[in-house]
Amino acid sequence: MSRTLSTCLALLVLAAAHAQPADDGEWRLAGKDPANTRFSGLTQITAANAGQLQLAFSFSTGQKNGQEAAPIVADGTMYIVGPFPNPVFALDLTKPGAPLKWKFEPKPESNAQGVACCDTVNRGAAYADGRLFFNTLDSQTIALDARSGKELWRAKLGDIKMGESMTMAPLVVKDKVLVGNSGGEFGVRGWLTALDAATGKIAWRAYSTGPDKDVLIGPNFKPWYASDRGTDLGVKSWPPDAWKIGGGTVWGFLSYDPVLDLVYHGTANPGPWNPDQRPGDNKWTSGVFARRPATGEAIWYHQQSPHDLHDYDGVNENILVDLDWQGAPRKLLLRADRNGYLYVMDRATGQVLSAKPFVHITTSTGVDLQTGRLQYNAAKNPRGGEPTRSICPAGPGGKDWQPAAWSPRTRLMYIPHQNICQDAVTYEASYIAGTPFVGVDAKMYPGPGGNRGVFTAWDPIAGRKAWEIGEEYPVWSGALVTAGDVVFYGTMDGVFKAFDARNGRLLWQFKTASGIIGQPVSYRGPDGRQYIAVLAGIGGWAGAIVSGNLDPRDATAGGGWVNTLRDLPLATKRGGELYVFALPAGMK
Repeated sequence: MSRTLSTCLALLVLAAAHAQPADDGEWRLAGKDPANTRFSGLTQITAANAGQLQLAFSFSTGQKNGQEAAPIVADGTMYIVGPFPNPVFALDLTKPGAPLKWKFEPKPESNAQGVACCDTVNRGAAYADGRLFFNTLDSQTIALDARSGKELWRAKLGDIKMGESMTMAPLVVKDKVLVGNSGGEFGVRGWLTALDAATGKIAWRAYSTGPDKDVLIGPNFKPWYASDRGTDLGVKSWPPDAWKIGGGTVWGFLSYDPVLDLVYHGTANPGPWNPDQRPGDNKWTSGVFARRPATGEAIWYHQQSPHDLHDYDGVNENILVDLDWQGAPRKLLLRADRNGYLYVMDRATGQVLSAKPFVHITTSTGVDLQTGRLQYNAAKNPRGGEPTRSICPAGPGGKDWQPAAWSPRTRLMYIPHQNICQDAVTYEASYIAGTPFVGVDAKMYPGPGGNRGVFTAWDPIAGRKAWEIGEEYPVWSGALVTAGDVVFYGTMDGVFKAFDARNGRLLWQFKTASGIIGQPVSYRGPDGRQYIAVLAGIGGWAGAIVSGNLDPRDATAGGGWVNTLRDLPLATKRGGELYVFALPAGMK
């Protein structure tokens, strides 16, 4: 064989290894795929023509609380889950203007609104095998016949009297629907639950605190780092019985690797926020688990923020990618953590390969790759009765829930996030079931540079930003990237934007009627055209000053957000509107 021919064959093999399967044009999960990439393989909209995007149609949800959901698209229908009372709208995409096909009203308990930590939001649904699965704020998971909107089953999974709620988007893996609870600020005990997709019956439940049998830790649990090894650490790393009200809820996005057959999920903050009341590492909060979906059995775990000092949580999405790492192919997990570091991990083992700061950080000095532990800066530890100043990032972290996107074309991760610091003072928190269990007063303010929002394109292999955009307000929406090399996100003052995914050049923008905190998606309509859809409706934790009509004179209101977003009510108003965009008909 000639050298030229062998070289060509090698290039073809390399290209095939990185080739993406053809996109089906649908969007059946909140994260697009089980790997949580939020990447659309559609190519009709490109960096060359995105400037000609036009509004194709819109739809009013009639609601005024925060709209954080990702629209779901399957079989010619779009499904939208609203905030409390969690109505589900089905829009017929086969007809002009996408008229309402059906509406389902689950009628959750109104008292659930009182235990919603950070607005009564819902982050979306999941579609599989002709069924739509979603959660209600009062801790129910419901399955609907996607064609008719008929209820198939509902499962009551939590107790609002204890402070439990549900806001996350389910993940369907084979015959299981995976869901988790919210309410870490109310002293609940976090869990991930698997339901039988056909019946709604509980298949297993894995707690985030407590003895190994409750956490589903057994002989196959092999964490990479010594600090995560031991018996019943979910009890021993807490003061006596504190794990029973210790938080660790599972309200973020879930991921699944079908080759390794592992589900990945984060665990939220320990309770209360006041760390002096819970000495120890507080396992298994503020970290990430890998589990078998059939049984819930834990395979590995890594704690990003042991003894979480600043409410950094660990629920942020885990994006699964296959890349060469230092010359060898690796199955990687990418995670922009609230503690401010971009983690690159081996998702088969839980080993941290890299942890680079993607925001300004004062609360720690780095991550020790030998031990996997975050190195806290003791000078920024919160103290009782005495303010600790210049805590960066603030409690919502370098990035909160708002999901990033990954492009296999550019090999960049697109991170919507904030640039916020805070001052904080702790106090003793008393546990009363169903009431806030926090113990911290925080006052947030803009970080270095003064811009409160940032959108960063990050190269995880090089460990550095490729380009970055500063925004006046926190970027609280999700990101979307397409095979046309266009990346989309929305701003809290209601501007939906498109950028060149390779260099950050602004291509197009559209002013909506309310701030955008939703998750944009892309789909192919029945007419063959590519569409971009996003919900607008200010709210969520950051936007609570508007959706909750909070007093701008109270600097600590909204968990401290009010102090840094006093001007937001002047920039946007409450609303609930779906916007769908496309290129002009006939344009290619």
